Amino acid sequence: MSQKKNKYIPKANSLKNAFCVFEERVFEEVEGLKEDYKSKSGSIYFYTKEGMYRYSNHWGRLANSKWRLINKDLTDSKYKLGFANWNQFYPDNDYEKLYYLDWNKSKNEILYQHKNDPAYSGLEILRTSIETIKRLKNARNILTLTNWAKHFDEDIDVLREKIINDLIYTDLSLEEIKRKYL
Repeated sequence: MSQKKNKYIPKANSLKNAFCVFEERVFEEVEGLKEDYKSKSGSIYFYTKEGMYRYSNHWGRLANSKWRLINKDLTDSKYKLGFANWNQFYPDNDYEKLYYLDWNKSKNEILYQHKNDPAYSGLEILRTSIETIKRLKNARNILTLTNWAKHFDEDIDVLREKIINDLIYTDLSLEEIKRKYL
C-alpha cells in the first residue's frame, strides 16, 4: 500500500481551545494517507485539505479542547475514526457565552452545541461552558430520573418537555422552573 503525503497542515495552535463535533467514518477513508501526528495517548491524526480525521478510543474533553464524536456504530472497536471539516472547529474558552443546549426529542438526548454551529437558531440561551455543563446535568436528570416528579400532578412526559424547554430557552434556575409548575 503506497502512502500519499497529505497536502494540508493546520495553522499552529488552531486545534487548541477548540470545540468540534466529529462524525464517525469507516477506516477505509484514511487508507493510503500518511499519519500527520500521533499523540502520547495513542490518538492518530490525518490532515487533509477538507478537514481532519482522528482515530482514537477517547472523545470529549481533551486537554484544552472539547471534541465530541457522533457515533454511528460503524465498528465494534473502542477505537473510532472521526472526521470534521476545518470550518467546524470553533473557539472555546471558559469566560464567553459560547454554548447552548440542544435537545433531540426523538433520541431523547440532550447535548451542548456551540453558537457558531449553523443549527443555532438564536433563540436558545447562550451560556459559559461551566454554566452549560451544570444546565446539561440538570436537563439529563430531568430526562432520565423520576423521583423529582413525585410532587407534581401533571403527566411526567408533559412536565419533562416544559422543564427542558425552560432550561434551554430561559435563565430561570431549575428550582424556579419547578416552582412554576407546582
